[in-house]
Amino acid sequence: MKNTIFNITNLAIGYNDKTIIENINTEIHQGEIVGIIGPNGAGKSTFLKTLRGIMPALGGEILLEEKPISTYSERDFAKRVAYLQQHVEVGFGYTAKEIVLAGRYPYKKWWENENADDEQLAMDCLEYTGTKNLADKAMGQVSGGQKQRILLAKVLAQQTPILFLDEPTTGLDIVYQEEIFRFAKALAAMGKTVLMVVHELHLAAKFCDRLLLLGKGQLLADAPPEQVLTEEILSTAYEVPIKVIRHPSTNSWEITTYESYQEKSQDLLATICKKLI
Repeated sequence: MKNTIFNITNLAIGYNDKTIIENINTEIHQGEIVGIIGPNGAGKSTFLKTLRGIMPALGGEILLEEKPISTYSERDFAKRVAYLQQHVEVGFGYTAKEIVLAGRYPYKKWWENENADDEQLAMDCLEYTGTKNLADKAMGQVSGGQKQRILLAKVLAQQTPILFLDEPTTGLDIVYQEEIFRFAKALAAMGKTVLMVVHELHLAAKFCDRLLLLGKGQLLADAPPEQVLTEEILSTAYEVPIKVIRHPSTNSWEITTYESYQEKSQDLLATICKKLI
């Protein structure tokens, strides 16, 4: 049995005292890649922010290594959990290397500067994410996909046992989308724990050990991908008829809406376009 990292009991999450999801009960174990999936507005990012302590829980309990998350200082939490947010505003004057070096802040006193080891670690992380050639380039001069990979290098430089990734493949092409998941798989193999909000269900199916499906104000499913990504469960969560095709020989998944639903959407679009003419 793997060590339990997070123990979540009767958790209620939301914002401005508005509850989105209630009664979340689950555990996150060491070395797992856990994908958080569900329709837009289901509470995926809110769930991750609540686990990180950025948003207050509206009920229930979150234990990190058997201690309530409220008992950790910000610095101690940052030594355990690195968090890549969905939308990150970066000062245009900072270079890529300076952004990655910022990941070392939990280990520095306020008067300490980065040393040679920190500099080398930052360059190694940039190289791993394919952005070493951008080290001295200002963040305002890189593309959206390059920015995302630089921010992933920052998360890696934080050297934490737990990583929270909120839609980490945003802005990335298909090559780097898979690279990010392989990156997560390699970290998990080394004993790190990865929680990630995922929209690409076929990649979640291929790389995640377990999926948490949020929808309809609850945790609808908590199981390995083959038990969660069924037509019945997904159709309930997304409220449209979902078609699931699995190709065992290639370990690939195809998850789409049924043609009848697509045709209905096309008919509606045609009606809208006629009104615009």
